[in-house]
Amino acid sequence: MARRKNKPVRKTRSAESNRARSRQASSPTEKRHNPLAAYLLRHLQNFLGTLGRICRHPVSSIMTMSVIGIALALPAALHVIVENGRAIVGGWDSVADLSVYLDTNASAEAADELANTLAGEEGIVATEVVYADEALQQFRELSGFGDAVEELAQNPLPHLVVVRPQPELTPQAIEALGAAISSRPGVEVVQMDTEWVSRFQGLLDIVRRGVALAALVLAVGVILIVGNTIRLDIENRRDEIEVSKLIGASDVFIRRPFLYSGFWYGLGGGAIALLIVFGGLWLLAGPVQRVAGLYGSEFRLSGLNLPAALAVLAGGAVLGWLGSWFASTRHLRRIEPGHDL
Repeated sequence: MARRKNKPVRKTRSAESNRARSRQASSPTEKRHNPLAAYLLRHLQNFLGTLGRICRHPVSSIMTMSVIGIALALPAALHVIVENGRAIVGGWDSVADLSVYLDTNASAEAADELANTLAGEEGIVATEVVYADEALQQFRELSGFGDAVEELAQNPLPHLVVVRPQPELTPQAIEALGAAISSRPGVEVVQMDTEWVSRFQGLLDIVRRGVALAALVLAVGVILIVGNTIRLDIENRRDEIEVSKLIGASDVFIRRPFLYSGFWYGLGGGAIALLIVFGGLWLLAGPVQRVAGLYGSEFRLSGLNLPAALAVLAGGAVLGWLGSWFASTRHLRRIEPGHDL
């Protein structure tokens, strides 16, 4: 029996191995991932993963969010109080109005022309004309001297133009505006109360600065609350962090889930703050409405509008992120495998 030759078989195996190597060489280019997609996928995993971790500890998480919510609710409530106070007094901008009295011989057309001219000038928001007949009718109804008014041969009241300056004008600027209006032809008297305007603007400045100061102090408190919570979380996960550093993970990679945890804590605190504010308004709406009814007013409490509510949520999320960033950056640098914090 003749021996079989193995040489052709070797050639076939060599050809197959070459084809396999060519497929392996081409496969990495075919399976190459988009770096941006991979980066966003890792962030999404951390974003949802930290939410799941928080949900697995509901009691401690809600307690932390509640403390943050109380801190955020205080400046939000002060803002609501200021806005409702402005509504009670019927709009504080009207305290700076200028009353421009025309000559008794001036016609209604002259009053309209003056009002239209002043409305287009710089520093003036709006004008309104109160005609002499309307003013006399109001005096007849409100003064109680209706019979005496009927005996008058002619209307002694002049036409009146009410000028509303811009709210940001200083008392000195309002005085200059009144002096310029009084020099116009046909104007008899310009009445203004710059002393009251000064007091009013001083009160507004105090209230605004008080709200801003309270918001700043409480914002620092939120950062400290979140920072302490993240510090404790880092302590509890110290072994996991050390193992991650041993296999080459950077501080930026390890810090990422803690940043998202702070974001969720702040966002949850903002939501609780809104619940506190709207809950307080709901409890006070009935008594306030009854008191307003006793004074013949239809005043109703108003809450935060949509931009203000979104600002509370966004502010909580940003403060939570900042608190987490400060805490994680500081403490992760001090963690090294085999060393204590």
